[in-house]
Amino acid sequence: MTPVRVGVFGLLGSGNLGNDGSLEAVLGYLRAEHPEAVVDALCGGPEAVSARFGIPATRLHWYRGEYRTASRAGAVAGKGLGKLVDVFRTAAWVRRHDVVIVPGMGVLEATLPLRPWGFPYALFLLCASGRLVGTPVALVGVGAATIRNRPTRALVRWSARLAAYRSYRDAQSRDAMRAMGVDTARDEVHPDLAFALPTPPGGPSGSPGPVCVGVMAFHGGNDDRARAEEIHRRYLDGTTRFVRALVEDGRQVRLLTGDEVDGPVVASILDAVDSPLLTAAETSSLADLMKEMAAADSVVAIRYHNLICALKTGTPVLAVTYAAKSDALMAGMGLGEYCHPARELDADRLMDQFRSLEKRSPELRQILEDRNKAAAEQLTAHLTTLTTTLFPAHRKAT
Repeated sequence: MTPVRVGVFGLLGSGNLGNDGSLEAVLGYLRAEHPEAVVDALCGGPEAVSARFGIPATRLHWYRGEYRTASRAGAVAGKGLGKLVDVFRTAAWVRRHDVVIVPGMGVLEATLPLRPWGFPYALFLLCASGRLVGTPVALVGVGAATIRNRPTRALVRWSARLAAYRSYRDAQSRDAMRAMGVDTARDEVHPDLAFALPTPPGGPSGSPGPVCVGVMAFHGGNDDRARAEEIHRRYLDGTTRFVRALVEDGRQVRLLTGDEVDGPVVASILDAVDSPLLTAAETSSLADLMKEMAAADSVVAIRYHNLICALKTGTPVLAVTYAAKSDALMAGMGLGEYCHPARELDADRLMDQFRSLEKRSPELRQILEDRNKAAAEQLTAHLTTLTTTLFPAHRKAT
């Protein structure tokens, strides 16, 4: 039997903890169920992925300045040439594998600013290459949303159609792909892959315990570009007021991030709220986030995987939501009433919701314990199906 060759693909190792957490969950599954598998990655941050996960990794784009704004003729030409070179690079990489897995992430959505010729184009090349060379591409536990921008929508729709396997992290993702013209009759829905990660032990010590506040460099989505700065200012001002109110009530507050780009938001809040009760945590993984949240009385967070970390540790969480995926996640875990719109963040109303959340803490912790058990069972069943679908048999050596 020859070892099965598995490729993993995505914006991995690029500073987003949620994306890397999805990869960690898939690698854990592969190492447990398919220890013979030889795994490597085509990703955004190959050095970081190799250092952390111990697998070979290749840079996603030939042109190193892919995600920098191209204003000079040389940069524009470099980007254009890179798009052509990536056609052949991607196909050659896909050809070397028996199966390619895209592990979770919101790869079929545009809820944050996204250009069609960036990642959507890269994903299309991946799925088209898989069809061309006969390597199945599996979109496993991905997020999706209806996309208005026509070029982005077309690339996402064709990527989904060309993939050999699709599953989603919530029902609304499947509904969105169906609405965009993809046949989803055989597509499955299961909890986010991050629910497969280990949960740290422990719980809040002392009373009252700390409050974790997850922040984000939030500027709205693709359809909000014209008022991105206005949205960001309102979100930042409201969050700062909320944090200041917590500190004035004598609460310890820990600021958390989910991506390297969130650092300036943390710095801005620390500058505006000068108090020894306010600190910022240094986290480099979802495991780090979960440790912080497991020790907290409650959490207020905006990033999707920050919410998952809080929910998974059984810590009552108030979601500052910027996309329907967060509302669906909270509803599915029994906390649907504790959502607050990021684009219209109101510090006073957020505080009212927070106080209600804390009053119901024992009840909500029990609800989360029950929902987490159900999520773990569903995800285990899905991964069993994944084995049957993607690894029916290994080819015999000749």
